[in-house]
Amino acid sequence: MSDSFREVTDVSWFGRIKRAVGGVVFGLLLIVLMVIGLFWNEGRAVQTARSLAEGSGAVVSVNADSVDAANDGKLVHVSGPVKADSGLSDPDFGIAAQGLRLSRSVEMYQWKEESKSETTKKLGGGEETVTTYSYSRVWDDSQIDSSDFKKPDGHQNPPMAIHSRTFQIPQGKLGAFDLDKPVIDRVGGDKEYALSSGQSAAIKAAYTGTTPLSIADGRIYLGADNTTPALGDYRIGYELASLGEISIVGRQAGSRFEAYQTQAGDALLMVDMGNVPADKMFAEAVSANTLITWLLRGAGLLLLTIGFALFLSPIGVILDVIPFLGSMARMGTGIIAFFLAILVGMTTIAIAWFWYRPVLAAGILAAGVIAAAAVYNLGRSRKPAAPAAAPSVAA
Repeated sequence: MSDSFREVTDVSWFGRIKRAVGGVVFGLLLIVLMVIGLFWNEGRAVQTARSLAEGSGAVVSVNADSVDAANDGKLVHVSGPVKADSGLSDPDFGIAAQGLRLSRSVEMYQWKEESKSETTKKLGGGEETVTTYSYSRVWDDSQIDSSDFKKPDGHQNPPMAIHSRTFQIPQGKLGAFDLDKPVIDRVGGDKEYALSSGQSAAIKAAYTGTTPLSIADGRIYLGADNTTPALGDYRIGYELASLGEISIVGRQAGSRFEAYQTQAGDALLMVDMGNVPADKMFAEAVSANTLITWLLRGAGLLLLTIGFALFLSPIGVILDVIPFLGSMARMGTGIIAFFLAILVGMTTIAIAWFWYRPVLAAGILAAGVIAAAAVYNLGRSRKPAAPAAAPSVAA
């Protein structure tokens, strides 16, 4: 038997119009914000591209075995294995490991509320919404506040007493260079660190709680039975960023690395796993910048469409006096909103190109005009000649 209940709400036609007017205001605000956002994104992309080009031309590859004072303040590239003066440990559970970073991920078994709504238009413009709230117990890595549930009775979650946490070495060494937090934070490569039954004794000795503890599927389980979880049970897993070879591009500051401030505007500090040449690191950064630019363009156009749809939404609500007419109107306003978003979005991007990249934009525009003129002239040259008039015959 499912743990759920339904709630029925009615909104009058006038209530829906009032709500749609509020949507118009929000839609206009969203349109303005997205125009600003799309314009900003083009500037961000240009600044980052110029900064990467500047850095690629200035970077100097150095040997990790010694620190050359002559390179102080320069953008340098260095690769080598990382060493740590100390190990990693989670004192709450007695977990010890060698690496750069040990991450503890905690999940608690708790109630979760989900809702699903079905809305029906009624003759006269009113609207009836049936919302079904369902409750299930799930593993979640954050506290779910059951006091916000529509039906909290019988679905109270216990407080989450154990939380996720990260343990990271404060500093490391790469040959003769010192690595501090800004560099170590950028090192990726975190992989699952599975616990074994052989660690069970040390874990139980460090654990100060009273809940039964066991090792299951490479993780710590806090609860009476790991095959049948109960409300408030915990599942605790770990990830480890191991010691290994890394590559760094950054400003040499003594024996440390800092972000290198470019004249174009960006501060460069890049870290990759493995022995990666400087040109490849910059090429990957350029590709990432291109991807981010297109993702933000897509998100901006989508939100512009939503903004225009909200702005035009009163038309559909007004015509919902006859539900069929309202549905047809919403289909039409949806299409209009899409084309308006494309028009405004592309115009914004074009203006931004002229603002941030005037030479390139002018070149593209000139090429487009030339291509259009060439197509036009080619089309005219292929037109069939008009037939000659037949000679008149004298009577």
